[in-house]
Amino acid sequence: MLFPTTIAGSLPKPEWLAEPNMLWAPWKSKGDELARAKRDATMLAVKVQEDAGIDIVTEGEQARQHFVHGFLEKIDGIDFAHKVEMGIRKDRYKAMVPQVVAPLQLKGRVHADEARVARTHTRKKLKFTLPGPMTIIDTIADRYYGDRVKMAFAFAELLNEEAKALQADGVDLVQFDEPAFNVYMDEVNDWGIKALERAAEGLTCATAVHICYGYGIKANTDWKETLGSQWRQYEQIFPAIDASSIQQVAIECRNSKVPLDLLALLKNKIVQAGVIDVASDTVETAEDVVQVIDAVSKFVPKSNIIATTNCGMAPMRREIAEAKLMTLGAGAALAREKLA
Repeated sequence: MLFPTTIAGSLPKPEWLAEPNMLWAPWKSKGDELARAKRDATMLAVKVQEDAGIDIVTEGEQARQHFVHGFLEKIDGIDFAHKVEMGIRKDRYKAMVPQVVAPLQLKGRVHADEARVARTHTRKKLKFTLPGPMTIIDTIADRYYGDRVKMAFAFAELLNEEAKALQADGVDLVQFDEPAFNVYMDEVNDWGIKALERAAEGLTCATAVHICYGYGIKANTDWKETLGSQWRQYEQIFPAIDASSIQQVAIECRNSKVPLDLLALLKNKIVQAGVIDVASDTVETAEDVVQVIDAVSKFVPKSNIIATTNCGMAPMRREIAEAKLMTLGAGAALAREKLA
């Protein structure tokens, strides 16, 4: 089937699970009640995607307060009790982050519960997202390793352990989210790709890396205004990514200033093309989706295109996110009719 659909990963959380329309949203319950609420929200996220005609569903990241810290919470060697303020993505914004204070080691499984719930409740292909090593070390303070690269590879080993377990849970696609890749381009080529490959080492399921310009929050939209009329960051890293063992690359295309001809640099990859803008509450039309897919197809073989969202939808209003999902499914279906 041409133009299968998926989402970047996250969906808004229900109001009964967490505070709506914000990142780092506090939970509304705790203990067993919170565990049940996360389970119910995961089932709902899967159902919403299925109803919209999404072909490769996710668990919506419903059980994680944040896409990075949801992984970090299950690791020994991290101090969450004494968070410090740190600049994220080259000081684009500030955040209170935990500290690495000892050797890193998984306490056990990280995402088993939500992966198994999602796998049980859908017959669709299942994608699961994990933060990439470079993005993790850009979202946590180091008080132990004293070396960014050494710490990144320590996290890569733990990511690999969990990714293999997710594969055993029945996950069809493991995606590593690396927004830091278009901020630290030199480091991507020096060691970032190697750390990413270490995280994916030995996987037999499909693998992807998601590299975008961030959620539709003010800090990100303000930063984009400084990037000029063309966003060419990808040009510096696509050749190395294309030579890597990672099979798919997810990037934003709708309403972005990324020159689409850069996609031709990914000649050996499947491209998850963002056809839904998560930085705008305007709901696209099916024709809008077709137009973006058509534009991407000038540089990527149609058989290598997956239609997706530009980034996660966690901070959006639920009704808008769900309307955009419906458009994504309908638009891809229309594209199959028009562009086949």
